[in-house]
Amino acid sequence: MRHKDVIELLSITIVEDDLNNQIEQEVPRPVFANEFDIGATEYYSAGAQGLKPEKRFEIYAFEYRGETKFKYNGNEYTIIRTQTKGEKIRLTGEKKNG
Repeated sequence: MRHKDVIELLSITIVEDDLNNQIEQEVPRPVFANEFDIGATEYYSAGAQGLKPEKRFEIYAFEYRGETKFKYNGNEYTIIRTQTKGEKIRLTGEKKNG
């Protein structure tokens, strides 16, 4: 299956400003991905735990470096679940409010 979508995995780095204050900065890294549906069972199981899974993407596992967020179509998602499937990994995201 060809990866037809592009998501941005977001990592956090610490930079210093002119006054030597440490500031967190998000660094996006684009990767190719495939979007998958979220099944009803997973949706309702997550809902029982107060989570709301909205997007799921599959990428190659070697491209994932433990990021906790991703962006897709201008929306930011918090990764609430990872699932390894051989050489690929599925990332399930909950939309970030605000």
